[in-house]
Amino acid sequence: MSANVLVAYGTTNGSTARIAETVADVLRKEGLTVRTAPAATVSDVTGYDAVLVGGALYAGRWHKDARRFVRRNRRALQERPVWLFSSGPLDPSASERDIPPAPAVRRTMLRLDARDHVTFGGCLEEGAKGRIARMILRNGKGGDFRDFPRIEAWAAGVAADIAADTNSQGLSQPITLPEP
Repeated sequence: MSANVLVAYGTTNGSTARIAETVADVLRKEGLTVRTAPAATVSDVTGYDAVLVGGALYAGRWHKDARRFVRRNRRALQERPVWLFSSGPLDPSASERDIPPAPAVRRTMLRLDARDHVTFGGCLEEGAKGRIARMILRNGKGGDFRDFPRIEAWAAGVAADIAADTNSQGLSQPITLPEP
């Protein structure tokens, strides 16, 4: 039996969803059972051994769906390992250095005793929704700044932590086959 993991996310234009799917793919390759879902669609986290929550950053604030998800599930999240991620800078800064979490995300980390938080670069491309997004694009400030090798490396570290937790709690024991 492998750990059952939820990767929930808040996004407007799909960039954070793509990050969440990449994280989930790595977790699956590491042998975990993973569900990826928009945060607004998840009503209960009690069936999960671990939860990852991601949110796009808009003007320094986490996406409303990620914030509401955490508020709605706060008690249950406090009872299981949680990792957080943000996406947002529309420049290479997130790949060049660690960006601290936005103030509200930092408070969420403390409330949930989150294991880790990371900020990844964002993506804003033609066709994005929202007046401000369109203004940013008109000013030539858009682009794709997601660093998928960095996202995959972070996810692999999370998978290793979950596997270590799972083995130490007896949720999943490796099977040793007899020698032929």
